Amino acid sequence: MKILLKNAKVFGYDGLCNISIVDDKIAEISPLSGSSLFDFDETIEMDGNYIFPGFVDVHVHMREPGFSYKETIKTASLAAAHGGYTDVFAMPNLSPVPDSKENISVELELLKDSVINAYPYSSITVGQNGEELVDFEEMKNYAAAFSDDGKGVQSDEIMREALRKAEKTEKVIAAHCEVNELLHGGYIHDGIYAEKNGHKGISSASEYEMIRRDCDLLREGINAKYHVCHVSTKESIDIIRKAKEDGLNITAETAPHYLVLCDEDLQEDGRFKMNPPLRGKEDREALINAVIDGTLDMIATDHAPHSGEEKSKGLAGSSMGIVGLETAFPVLYTYLVKKGIITLERLIEMMTTVPAERFGITSGITVGERANLCAYDLEKKYTVDPENFLTKGRATPFMGWEVYGECVLTVCGGKIAYRK
Repeated sequence: MKILLKNAKVFGYDGLCNISIVDDKIAEISPLSGSSLFDFDETIEMDGNYIFPGFVDVHVHMREPGFSYKETIKTASLAAAHGGYTDVFAMPNLSPVPDSKENISVELELLKDSVINAYPYSSITVGQNGEELVDFEEMKNYAAAFSDDGKGVQSDEIMREALRKAEKTEKVIAAHCEVNELLHGGYIHDGIYAEKNGHKGISSASEYEMIRRDCDLLREGINAKYHVCHVSTKESIDIIRKAKEDGLNITAETAPHYLVLCDEDLQEDGRFKMNPPLRGKEDREALINAVIDGTLDMIATDHAPHSGEEKSKGLAGSSMGIVGLETAFPVLYTYLVKKGIITLERLIEMMTTVPAERFGITSGITVGERANLCAYDLEKKYTVDPENFLTKGRATPFMGWEVYGECVLTVCGGKIAYRK
């Protein structure tokens, strides 16, 4: 299959260009005045829209096997393609948990339904129970990385040994940092909104104390590729910044909602409930500064769909988790880039090359590389409407927001995964 993307603004290149795709690779990037060496099966007029490298999300809940009523591999991957993603990493809180060759084989078979590249995590512990480590040597052959996301590894000794084993595999270990004994039954941030409205709060310490613990373990001389999931507090940023200054092998992500919302934006609606919760205004400001100065390396959505019933019970009773694949770029482009808070270059870097490099895949727009691309109409203004989503989930705090940036095309491995 030979495809010509014609008349596009290609990220990283000057002027308008044409991109030639032959089979699964980028064959040519040429100025409009140039003539191509190929006869194309299809020519797609880009009308001056931007072409970016396909986005990479290292934190997605695809929900299969075990929870197909929330989401399926197919619907999750379609939603990802709709948002411009060509590569996602699937979290392991599934049934069965991918903690053995036998169990991850079930997921790998289902992942064949994905319209984009989807890579499975192995859990860190058997059944995500925090008590017995998986066979890292075996699982490195099937999983892209290791995580017990949804649960923090409470035992210092278990986490120490996990880091040592992860170092030997040279795979990332992605930590959900949450100290159970500091939760106290909370379900939103222990801040202004909780105090005013009588809700039980989750302390910031429940997150940052586990990050501190893990960094102290790394200081014992362990060089594991340690990655912190969904950072939400200012104290976490301080700990991560110091760890980087000390030369620890650490990266960290945050999610779009933590960068543009805080607990003062909460409403009595399950679509505002996620874990970690929306924190205080000072936390949001610290996260933005950490994006600017590089303390935070990447942006991941923590896409976590639930059924309508599970999200219909307000802040106290709803399941934790929101959808995010289809809103991430438009929200961040509109409320960070267009406002001059960060550059477009920094946003694209955090959504493409940095996560790709850390997690061992390729990303970029280069002749000879796989054609993993997305195209956006950055001038298109519209209102976020969950009924237009391709995910099964509908819970988003961005419902009704006006945004700029509509995905018009996603190409993964030379195949069209989404087209408006």
